[in-house]
Amino acid sequence: MTVTPRLAAPGDADSIRAIYNLEVLESTVTFDLVPRSLDEQTAWIHEHSGGHPAVVAVTGDDEVVGFGSLTAYRPRPAYAPTVEDSVYVRRDWRGRGVGAVILEELVRLARAHGFHSLIARIVDGHEASIALHAGCGFERIGVEREVGRKQGRWLDVVLMQRML
Repeated sequence: MTVTPRLAAPGDADSIRAIYNLEVLESTVTFDLVPRSLDEQTAWIHEHSGGHPAVVAVTGDDEVVGFGSLTAYRPRPAYAPTVEDSVYVRRDWRGRGVGAVILEELVRLARAHGFHSLIARIVDGHEASIALHAGCGFERIGVEREVGRKQGRWLDVVLMQRML
């Protein structure tokens, strides 16, 4: 079954939250420690409209099977041409190309919004995400050592970048 990307809408909040909160609770792919409420997820969707959009990957019957977003890289004005991407795929849809559909759409949107550079910050050891980004033209540019702590261990973050 194929999936298509579209901009996230407030009605997608519960589906996005279900995907995200599972990763918050059971993995180190996000450094969040507390699951999002429905109100928080809805607010997140509103924050990710306009120049820093969120997208969902949906099946033919509009079932959300993954999501991604562009976020400002840093708050200071000189960083404005750079954005950071995030991609999450529902566990039962992994390995089917959903991540690539989302990431390719995020690259397209980043270009359309005039950004110059796209950064991915990926927990070290998350080989699927590293391979996804490499396959979409990102280059590994460094590692931040022990910058996070979750599940009782220190976590490194791999930095990858794609010039637009």
